[in-house]
Amino acid sequence: MPESAESPRGALSRQRIIRAAVELIERDGSDAVSMRRVAAALGVGTMSLYNHVPNKAALLDGVAEFIMADMAFAADPDAAWQDQTRALARTFRDIALRYPRSVLVVTTRQPRSTVGLQPVEIALAAVRKAGFDDRVAVRLVRTFVGFILGSLIHQVSVAEAGTAGLDAVDKAALVAALEQAQYTNVRDLLPVLAEHDHDGDFEFGLELLIGAMQSLPRDG
Repeated sequence: MPESAESPRGALSRQRIIRAAVELIERDGSDAVSMRRVAAALGVGTMSLYNHVPNKAALLDGVAEFIMADMAFAADPDAAWQDQTRALARTFRDIALRYPRSVLVVTTRQPRSTVGLQPVEIALAAVRKAGFDDRVAVRLVRTFVGFILGSLIHQVSVAEAGTAGLDAVDKAALVAALEQAQYTNVRDLLPVLAEHDHDGDFEFGLELLIGAMQSLPRDG
């Protein structure tokens, strides 16, 4: 049952509106978000939202800030840059798994507050402290974000496929088709391809990237 604006949880506020939008995005996707639907979820009139959030764009900006602010970055600034990188990447992945659909909203909107830019500041500080020049520092941060989002999309797609994935296909027919197409490597590795160790894959990729970083030139 929708909660009223005067429910025990408190009066209508920007924070409650943003949280309702996040819940709606996680359930139905960002395309489903509208001021009307958020108001309905809160059990209030649509016009009452405009006292706190002027429009849908501001609502989505608020969602992006909410997600970024929820990242509890615990990287020790005195730790080696490799350890800082691991901590930051794992934290970003954790929040991405908690809010997979909302994180995609974050990536499509420019942060408009210091709250939204805090994780970027921490990540850039870590790579610059390691001695990478400015352009490389920015590219490294973008590369890690791309890697984390890619692993998230893969994990979510596997989960949503469920029994419709590789495990559910007719193995004999698939092997025959692969042999006919001379896809011998795919045929030989079908059992491995059917496995999904998301945590293991992420850690493997993370260490691969850190190893690549170590080979890049640095100042000092």
